[in-house]
Parts: sequence; C-alpha cells; structure tokens
Amino acid sequence: MLERRVNLDGRAATADVPRTTVGGLRMAALDLEATADFMIEATDPRHRIGRPLFLTSANGEVLARCSTEPQTERLFRAADLINADGQPLVAASKLQSWFPLPERVATTDLFHVVARKAEAIGRTFYMFGASEDENAAAVESVRKLYPNLKIVGHSHGYLRGEALRAKVEEINALAPDYLWVALGVPNEQAFVEEFTPLLTNVGVIKTSGGLFNFLSGSRSRAPQWMQKIGLEWAWRTWLEPRRLFWRYLTTNPRALYLLFSRKRPSNR
Repeated sequence: MLERRVNLDGRAATADVPRTTVGGLRMAALDLEATADFMIEATDPRHRIGRPLFLTSANGEVLARCSTEPQTERLFRAADLINADGQPLVAASKLQSWFPLPERVATTDLFHVVARKAEAIGRTFYMFGASEDENAAAVESVRKLYPNLKIVGHSHGYLRGEALRAKVEEINALAPDYLWVALGVPNEQAFVEEFTPLLTNVGVIKTSGGLFNFLSGSRSRAPQWMQKIGLEWAWRTWLEPRRLFWRYLTTNPRALYLLFSRKRPSNR
C-alpha cells in the first residue's frame, strides 16, 4: 500500500477530516460520534474508492514503537486515518496545539457507536481475529447486544499461508461494509498492507487490537476515572502483569518524551 502522503485516493476520501500532529503522527481531530459518522458515510456506495479505507488507532505504545521500529512507522503512516486511542495523547494535544484532539476515540467505544448506526441502516460487519473461542464469544455477545446487526461472517486470526489467503478471498466475496481486524500491533496493520488488493469489495477496514477480548468479556475495561486520567494502561498491567509490565515499562517513558518534547507540533 502506498504511504499516506502519496496515496491520492485515500487523501481525497479523507480530505475534509481535520488533523493534528501528536507525538510524531497525524491524528484525526474528531470526537467519537463524528468518527462513527465518518465511517458510516465512507461505506455509502457513492463514496467508495475501489478499495477499503484503512483506519487504525494509536496510543503511547504505538508512538514509542513508531519512533524505534521503521517498519511499524511505515505501516501506520500508510493508514488513511489514525484515531487517538489514548487519553495522554488528548491531554498533550490540548497543551501543545491550537487545534487539539477533542476526545479519546477508543476502539472499544467506537465499535458500539458504529454498530448502533450500522444496525439502523443495514450495514454489514465481518469480525476477524483473536483465538477461535474468543472470536466466537465476541460475535455471540455482539449479536445479543445488536440483534438486527448484519454480521456476514467471522473467523479467528490464527491462519497462515493458503488458508489465510482463502479466508481473505471469502471475506471479499461476502463484501462486508466493515472488516474489524483484531491481530495486535503491527500484525493487523501488516495484514491490511498485504491483503488490501484482494479486498476490493470491503468498505472500511478498522484495526482493533484487543477489541474482541473486551467484547467477549474475557477482559474488563478500567474504571471510568482511570480512563479519564490516562491510567487504563495501569489497570491492564495489573490484570496481565507478565505480558504487559515490561512492555509499558519500556514504551511509556519514550511515549511521554515524544508527547512533550515539542512546544507545539505542526498542524500542516
């Protein structure tokens, strides 16, 4: 996939979206509701561009990894739109920019807003990623919450080689308006880069991180007060110390440096 700066189709499709630079990445300066509205409008047949729009999300860990991993940075810069899924990013933008991010757009919240809107107008979902059990439990939960939402298919994300390619072709044949890809950073972004040419019938691809784990109920969100002050990472570390302690220990300091090392980021 071409990088954002030379991706003319993506630039045209997102030209009206305001952006601001935070920690080195250009972020969509949209609130949760406006982001969902953009995603709904993007799947209108009149606005399709012949390939799926690629939406992803960034938090402090992503900023840190983009600054030290050229491949990860390239994959994120290829996105048509990047949402800020981290309260520290919002806080930093308000201190540094004349045009700050209005609020955090967490994928775990965005999914539900888009689902309600999609259910009302008949848009379709495909849910790809996580383990087989997690994926099935997430889909079951979504169907209970939104009984009229059209989920045209779902699959776990542990596919490789020909099995993965066949699944991608199956997804394209089902032509979902929204493909939610939950494979973790940077695997889900790499998936988009590799398979976008085969997914011409898909409207929007939204990378989703651990979304399915929250939908299935196997993981719980942090209390609202922790989310509001940017401490959801601490909650997650408390729940999964072996997996997350070292990750946040190494990425949080660098993320803070990137967020506050400039007095005012460029908004061009």
